[in-house]
Amino acid sequence: MADRFDPQRFTVIDHPLVQHKLHILRDKSTGTKQFRELVTELAIFEGYEAMRDFPLENVEVETPLESTTCKRLAGKKVAIIPILRAGLGMVDGILELVPSARVGHVGMYRDPETHEPHQYYCKFPEDIENRTCLTPCSPRAARSPRAFTSCARLA
Repeated sequence: MADRFDPQRFTVIDHPLVQHKLHILRDKSTGTKQFRELVTELAIFEGYEAMRDFPLENVEVETPLESTTCKRLAGKKVAIIPILRAGLGMVDGILELVPSARVGHVGMYRDPETHEPHQYYCKFPEDIENRTCLTPCSPRAARSPRAFTSCARLA
């Protein structure tokens, strides 16, 4: 896959609740349990916003009172591809939104001298070409070249 950056494929979440939770997450007095809970909550926000433009289709549903037309997700199924290790903590939050999503992994490290990102691991679901990929980025990794390189490779 080509290493190119397409800003339209990124979703920046600047919701006030996200900003509030980020301040708690970044506070050095935040304990491990609360940190993990916040990462899961932030992943739910991230997943919710990232899936905002997913296509929908009409479907007939039989309710206890009558038949009605409802909306359901259409199109490709979802794959979650976290960047190891920081993005791994966000997988559970997105799986709460899309429990049927498949999970893959991308491992990256930054060369200590050149600061260039290098991929050391890449494992995608077998049917990745038939899925829409979500790459959760931790609040810290989201600003790193690693995140941009990984997302470019998923494009």
